[in-house]
Amino acid sequence: MPEKILCTNPIRIDEQSFREMYLQYWEQVFNVCYSNLRDVEAAKGMVQDIFKSLWERRDELEITTSVERYLLRSAKFKVFEYLRNSKIRQEHTAKSVAYECAAANSTENEVLYNSLKEKVSHLVDTLPAQCQNVFKMSREQGLSNKEIASMLLISERAVEYHITRALATLKTNLSEYFI
Repeated sequence: MPEKILCTNPIRIDEQSFREMYLQYWEQVFNVCYSNLRDVEAAKGMVQDIFKSLWERRDELEITTSVERYLLRSAKFKVFEYLRNSKIRQEHTAKSVAYECAAANSTENEVLYNSLKEKVSHLVDTLPAQCQNVFKMSREQGLSNKEIASMLLISERAVEYHITRALATLKTNLSEYFI
C-alpha cells in the first residue's frame, strides 16, 4: 500500500499525484458515502464526482490538511448535499403529485357538477308549469314563499306544495348522485 500523502504545505496536483490519491483513497471515500446512504450506485457516483472535482480544480485548489482528511470531508459534504437534495426532490414530488391530484379531482368534480346541474335542469323542465315556475323562483331567484305567493297570486301553502313536489321529484331521480 502506498504511503499516505500528508500536506504541510499546499500541494500541486499533477496527473501522477492524482492517480496516487485516487488509488490510495477511493475506497475510503466510497466507504464514507456508502455507510451513510446504503446505496452502491449513489456512492460510486459521489466518488466519481469528488475525484472529478478534484481534477478539474487542481490548478486553483490548495489542500492544507492531509489529502485523506480533505477527501473524507468532501465525501461527508457530498453525502449531506445528496440527502438535502433528495429531501427537496421528495418534497417537490409530493407537492407536484398533490397539485396534479387536486387538478385531476378539480376537473373530475367540474364534470360531475356540470352533469348534475344538467340533470337537475332537465328534471325541473319536466315538472308541471306552475310547479316549475315556483321552484325556479324559490331556488334560482332566492325568493321567499310569501314573495312567490304574492307574485303568482296563490297561497303560501300552494307554494310549499309545489316546492315539496319538485324536491321529491329531484330526490327520486337523482338518487344515483347520493350515497
